[in-house]
Amino acid sequence: MIELANSLYDWLYRGLSLRGAGLMVGLLLVGTHAYAFFNYRSLRPFLQEAPRNKRLGTILLSITLVWALVLVSSMDMGEFHRVRRIALILLPVTCGLMLAYVDEFLTARALGILMLLAACPVLDAAFLEAPRSRVLMPLLAYGWILLGMFWVGMPYLFRDHVGWATANESRWKRLSLGGLVYGALILVCALVFWGGRQAG
Repeated sequence: MIELANSLYDWLYRGLSLRGAGLMVGLLLVGTHAYAFFNYRSLRPFLQEAPRNKRLGTILLSITLVWALVLVSSMDMGEFHRVRRIALILLPVTCGLMLAYVDEFLTARALGILMLLAACPVLDAAFLEAPRSRVLMPLLAYGWILLGMFWVGMPYLFRDHVGWATANESRWKRLSLGGLVYGALILVCALVFWGGRQAG
């Protein structure tokens, strides 16, 4: 289990190239936004119920817990290495307490945490890379960070954002098309301009 965690950590935070990250992020954006563009009527009620959907929140929170455990068990903590074992115990305890006592807007909080976790590998992959087009990745990552912080600290904003985005079909389609175009742009840059991670 420890070896698997170390392998996942090395791949995400050390071995992920700008091209690899761009392909994954681009495909995610294109796939999700293309689906959203054509499925407004079915997605609208689901998204409007999502902020208080405890099952969805539990799934997302479980994903963030596994990710956080991988991160804490493998990262270099420097002089704080002695607290690693304590953190590995506190993480699942904290997750359990959130499920039991802080389940209001659980989906929003869990999604916010997930976005904060996902931003770091994206920023790492783009760090000090040569093509100027790499800025597409940090811009997206900082957007995730900004939304993530607000959704964790003020989760009712997630409900408000969903309500605004789904208020009418034309707005929904414009937003979906924007995300699709941004994802396609990242995919093109990853395939044409961005290379693998340089050694050393």
